[in-house]
Amino acid sequence: MSVRSGVDDGRGWQERRRLAVEAHGAALARARAVEEERAAALIAGFVTQARGRGLAATALTARSYAGRGRYRTGLRGWYLRPDLAVGEDGNLYLLAVPASLRARLTGVVVPPYPPRLVIGEGGRDGDSIPLEVLLRRRLDAGG
Repeated sequence: MSVRSGVDDGRGWQERRRLAVEAHGAALARARAVEEERAAALIAGFVTQARGRGLAATALTARSYAGRGRYRTGLRGWYLRPDLAVGEDGNLYLLAVPASLRARLTGVVVPPYPPRLVIGEGGRDGDSIPLEVLLRRRLDAGG
């Protein structure tokens, strides 16, 4: 703002806004990193307990988004839901992929899914559930 004119030229406001957006983004990234660390610790504990209880890991298959096709992944682990599993490697996997004839023959590569403390958060009512509850349910189900 010019002292003489009393008018803000906009540059000061733009800079303050840019700094505020950067600070907000950095805070969100830090919170996300802390959440992922806590979720990863829960998953590591689950893998240890699953092995300790003798829960057999199974071959994990992915489904198409439409739910019609099944695809080999080369992964082994424990299903938490039909579209979500914990791999023997301690990673969380979202097992939903685009439909593909080629993938039906060759399989798919499913990257690890960043773990969250609440699965399905922001989805439809009734779709979200704490990760800890899913893990406990799977351990209690045995098998």
